[in-house]
Amino acid sequence: MDIRKIKKLIELVQESDIAELEIKEGEESVRICRHSPVPMQAGAQTYLAPASSVAAAIATPNLGHLSSNIDDTDIHTLLSPMVGTVHLNDRNSGKPLCYVGQQVKQGDIVCVIEAMTMINSIAADKSGTISKLLIEDGEQVDFEQAILVIE
Repeated sequence: MDIRKIKKLIELVQESDIAELEIKEGEESVRICRHSPVPMQAGAQTYLAPASSVAAAIATPNLGHLSSNIDDTDIHTLLSPMVGTVHLNDRNSGKPLCYVGQQVKQGDIVCVIEAMTMINSIAADKSGTISKLLIEDGEQVDFEQAILVIE
């Protein structure tokens, strides 16, 4: 791999919030890791999804089943903080990480997103009850795509 490419990758890591970057090109590979003062569990990161506006929650499709007497300020949509493949079940046990009707607290892990072979835990950014799953297990998600609705 060309040293200029490696220098560019190092700059990319330094200028972003990326903790680790691994690139494979044919038989060559390079891994760049940012040192952090707090030790991290290898391959697992927890993200609080970005907060969404009430308007975005109302505009989310397939919410017709929600009762019309619900105060709109109680509806919150959890958004994906990254692009990747979402997993709603635990990889080891196969048990669901979240389901409709589940009570969650802020910080509870509700799914994981696999991005560049790294598993990233996604935590609820609001306490409440999951009223709707907007994606399916194994589905690709985009940055800030709606994942689920919490009331």
